[in-house]
Amino acid sequence: MSSYDRKPTKVIPIKNGEAYCGWEAISNTLKTKLSGDKWTLVVECYPGTDEKAMEELVSSFAPKSVIRTKDLLKDQETLNTLLRPILTDDRVFGRMYYGTLEDFWDSAKVTVAKEQVATAEETVLVIGFGASLIASGDLNLLLDINRWEIQLRYRKGMSNYFTDNPQEDTLRKYKQGYFLEWRIADKVKYDAFFWMDYFVDMNITEKPSMISRDLFHQALEKDANEPFRVVPYFDPGVWGGQWMKDKCNLDSNMSNYAWSFDGVPEEDSLRFLFGDVTVEMPAQNLVLLKPKAVLGEKPYARFGAEFPIRFDFLDTIDGQNLSLQVHPVTEYIHKNFGMSYTQDESYYILDAKEDACVYLGLTEDCHLPTMIEELEAANRGEKLFEAEKYINVFPAKKHDHFLIPAGTCHCSGRNAMVLEISATPYIFTFKLWDWGRLGLDGKPRPVHINHGKHVIQDYRRTEWVKENLVNVTKVIEENNSYKEEHTGLHGLEFIETRRFTISKEAEISCHESVNVLNLVEGETCIVQSIDGSFSDFKVHYAETFIIPASVGKYRLVADQGEVKVLQAYVRC
Repeated sequence: MSSYDRKPTKVIPIKNGEAYCGWEAISNTLKTKLSGDKWTLVVECYPGTDEKAMEELVSSFAPKSVIRTKDLLKDQETLNTLLRPILTDDRVFGRMYYGTLEDFWDSAKVTVAKEQVATAEETVLVIGFGASLIASGDLNLLLDINRWEIQLRYRKGMSNYFTDNPQEDTLRKYKQGYFLEWRIADKVKYDAFFWMDYFVDMNITEKPSMISRDLFHQALEKDANEPFRVVPYFDPGVWGGQWMKDKCNLDSNMSNYAWSFDGVPEEDSLRFLFGDVTVEMPAQNLVLLKPKAVLGEKPYARFGAEFPIRFDFLDTIDGQNLSLQVHPVTEYIHKNFGMSYTQDESYYILDAKEDACVYLGLTEDCHLPTMIEELEAANRGEKLFEAEKYINVFPAKKHDHFLIPAGTCHCSGRNAMVLEISATPYIFTFKLWDWGRLGLDGKPRPVHINHGKHVIQDYRRTEWVKENLVNVTKVIEENNSYKEEHTGLHGLEFIETRRFTISKEAEISCHESVNVLNLVEGETCIVQSIDGSFSDFKVHYAETFIIPASVGKYRLVADQGEVKVLQAYVRC
């Protein structure tokens, strides 16, 4: 059985602070804090948390008045007018929203709500998304939830915050979260980190966990200064494979697993143990709260409080080809979607069968206008697209590295296990051809030739691709303890990748940047502190782990034979 840890958990000693598990323990604690005939309880809720469950709990305290922030929204017709240019008519893509929650509130209603709290002579509950913008309570709670859990709830029929759309296409729900709701919610949540009295993990509504503000900050301070892993998630797909079932200890009864996000703080979570209380929270909380310590000063100056590197798995072992696709160049993604940087990436082949391959770049004799015509005809169902006629096909073997700067046509073929290393804006994939398949929902998978044809870089043809994008490996240093190699990425991309083959140990620099790493060969590896500031951190095969920039330097030790570790960081 694999040693891959699907629920990495960090133990936080309870020095100062409190931790509780379950509604009864939370209720008893709140009752002791809300005594007397006059108090205000403010419950800030991240969109997707079960506000009703918390309100039902507090109703037992008999607040004389309840202010629900949902009631402060503008009428639905006005909201729809505001949402239309943000969400667009596209099934997948919207435009990034940089405004605030107040943009969607009725200012007159807000004025009344604030006045009601300010003049109250009795007990008041203010609850919902944005509650903290209405009042500062005698007791203040922050209810939080992971983005993956939000997506699962979308699938089960949960509506978006600004729209009553339980039956809506899940992709459209996800789009509204990604481009709008989560962006403004993170702004509200960041302020709550400092005024809240308690943080409440609402990922399991039936069994919430609550910790004090002190414990919340202790946990994130610890992760900001030592190695950590995020909690990965796994999902099936139409092209999914079988490799991750075994290597990542997944349910063998599932038909397949297509991808895993293991190393994506924007989507993944952090898991902590406080005594006997487990708390899971969005890993983005760490990035929001400790951006300089985690990212490094120079990456922070460039990206702000956004984690710029993403590691994920794409499994096509005994599966099917990924969709043929291309990612937007920076100018296009900025102009059309409001993003400041784009989805450059690479495929590191973690494992492969003999017939594995990668489609990458245009063939020398590809006539691009004809290729676009053929793609459009194929997606109308008039014919099949002959991909090999226009796109290079390279054999892929274990530890090959294919670089994919934005604007390069690409996809993994079947029978490859890909560790995808890329910039964070992961949603911006323009599918060109999906081999005539339907998605798991029975609907045609979205294809965006209308976008893709504008960003394909025509000069990236066979010889250029071979020279610039396929196994561009260079030895940096080699000694009797380790070998360090540059494996990518291309000069057009901001991420640098190094592969360390370690027989004994290697001292590694963070290069003034957050480091994201994966143990790509070997059973285990130990991460050691150079100055003793953190305890030894054990990593197992295929696990992604993160070293904050604040660590500066660290040591990787091969404790059970030779290992290979792939390191990625931001070129500063």
